[in-house]
Amino acid sequence: MLVVSCTHIAKLAQDKPVGELEVFATFNGPMPTGVTVSHGNRVFVNFPRWGDDVPFTVAELVNGKAVAYPGVEVNRQDHHDALHHFISVQSVVVDAKDRLWVLDTGAPLMKQTIPQGPKLVCIDLATNKIVQTIPFPAEIAGKNSYLNDVRFDLRKGQAGFAYITDSSAKGPNGIIVVDLAKAESWRRLANDPSTHPDPNFLPIVEGQPLFHQEKGQLPQPLAFGSDGIAISADGSRLYYSPLSSRQLYSVSTDALRNRSLGDDQVAATIKKVAAKGASDGLESDAAGNVYAGDYESNSIHVIRPDGNIEALAHDPRILWPDTFSLADDGYLYFTANQLARQPSMHGGIDLRQKPYVLFRIKTQSRPVRLQ
Repeated sequence: MLVVSCTHIAKLAQDKPVGELEVFATFNGPMPTGVTVSHGNRVFVNFPRWGDDVPFTVAELVNGKAVAYPGVEVNRQDHHDALHHFISVQSVVVDAKDRLWVLDTGAPLMKQTIPQGPKLVCIDLATNKIVQTIPFPAEIAGKNSYLNDVRFDLRKGQAGFAYITDSSAKGPNGIIVVDLAKAESWRRLANDPSTHPDPNFLPIVEGQPLFHQEKGQLPQPLAFGSDGIAISADGSRLYYSPLSSRQLYSVSTDALRNRSLGDDQVAATIKKVAAKGASDGLESDAAGNVYAGDYESNSIHVIRPDGNIEALAHDPRILWPDTFSLADDGYLYFTANQLARQPSMHGGIDLRQKPYVLFRIKTQSRPVRLQ
């Protein structure tokens, strides 16, 4: 007979945290997704209209409080004048010229887009005024599109180019390319497996398989396409990853911009970069590193130029690292929004626990500024 004494038990091994996280802000209202930091360390966030009460979908953090940006009226959800109002913003990004770009899905509740809803909006941070609005026609962002995240190279063309991921679970995926001077856009790699969800992907989050499960419905696979996006330090490669995948890909930006090439020719420039874990947000730095969240392991990974992967942060509080932004002072900001605890993934039961958190962690890196 084996006898176990309980009078003295040694301390058992535990999961070891990595990195020193700082809580930069907390949110007790709607769930945030995006974050971006200006050259002068102004911090902006956004709250998509997925079902929470969202009085404004874009905000600046002022003394730790989210304030409607650039004002209350443009944040008013007006389906009759969608071109001039933010409908449901998924991402905000500051470019190399210190302008804020707002990526509006135009798809409230992650359902169908509304007419003139999908758009890319530029705000001059010096004046806090909208200076450009680029709407996406129906052939580029149709009813089932979901514009997710965006990166910029301002050196190309007359005013630069933007690259946007479409992560839709019901419509076409791929990369949308935007000529900022001409306000023209075109879609790439809509039918390529690299932009589609991995059909064999089953995420394990907080120890449990994660499915899409609306109230009263059977569980369905989590099937979101190209989501996270980053651009290389020299602008030659665009990194991207489907949300429902653990693989990081890259593609030639020259090929993406060249409208004379067919999609098969663009696809010929795709490379598999790394099996980095399951990510939502991505970011890059001037030294050629790529930062990727891992929502299965509550981690942030750094993919080095030589392909090696290191842990920058690992902490049980990193409950679904969503969007990343690398600031000029070396801080990497990211939201942890408990996305996997949403009602749409648990039969209508909301398992999220407020507050949601905006973390930051110090690095020795500098952001990519292509201008």
